[in-house]
Amino acid sequence: MGTVVISVDAELGWGFHDYEPGDRPTERIERSRWGWNRLADLFEEFRIPATWAIVGHLFESECNGAHVGHPSPPGWFDHERDPDPMPAEFRFAPDLIRSLVDGPVDHDIGSHTYSHVEFGESYATPELARAECERSVEVAEAAGLSLSSFIFPRNKLGHRAALAETGFTCYRGPAPEPAIDGPLLAPARKLARATVVDAAPPLVEPTVDEHGLVNVPASLFLYELQGPARRAIASAVGDPVLKQARLGIDAAAAGDGICHLWLHPNNVRREYDVEPLREILRYLDRARERTDLTVETMADVAEATLRGERQTAKQV
Repeated sequence: MGTVVISVDAELGWGFHDYEPGDRPTERIERSRWGWNRLADLFEEFRIPATWAIVGHLFESECNGAHVGHPSPPGWFDHERDPDPMPAEFRFAPDLIRSLVDGPVDHDIGSHTYSHVEFGESYATPELARAECERSVEVAEAAGLSLSSFIFPRNKLGHRAALAETGFTCYRGPAPEPAIDGPLLAPARKLARATVVDAAPPLVEPTVDEHGLVNVPASLFLYELQGPARRAIASAVGDPVLKQARLGIDAAAAGDGICHLWLHPNNVRREYDVEPLREILRYLDRARERTDLTVETMADVAEATLRGERQTAKQV
């Protein structure tokens, strides 16, 4: 019996706060609340639970931007207090979180760090990683929530010991790299990965690492190919990511692995971004009706793995 997992990197403006103001993707930030709500509506429409890994600062409703005692790099919180701060609606989101928690779908609320620190970067000291984990847990507990799932910002893994020490049980590891021949530059490799539509994305299996954490690797980023390029290809031969997602769902329905799909709310900016996602969720909903396919969250997978109910999991 296979499984589909969907995880969401929920960050609003925090996903880009370390960019120079002129380099921030304005539309992605300005449409991020709209995308969050549309995504939540789609999950509700098809009753599909997901893991929402939320930047911890979004649990708060206000702050002075000082964060005294937080061991962050110099200037890390300048966007909250400089002469032109990022608007509060993209720094705070207790309303969006409460809507998720109070809704009819039993989502898994996890962490995306407290302030979108990349744990794999040199500036992320052990002290900073621990503080980010601890503060994320604190603000979630203040909202009545317990966190167990963790997603690393920009998928840069690091300081996994800090996760284990602060009570997390699982994280999303990187997807297996597809075999693409030739010395392609990064943009070309990205296009190649997104348009190899005859191959299903890899099914993955959870593994337990040396810290006792369950790694639930990714299979497919649903918006790796975006904008005019995706629409042009879709108009010619059909949406390539939609095709890959369907193949992944079919593979999971026919096997015992996990098809782990992921995205950001800020990938969903216009109605033309919504429709392929609706088709994926509709396809998933129909697949679980006619097969033994299950839809689970990262927390569900981790719990079953640690209980020994997923026999394919292994110690690494």
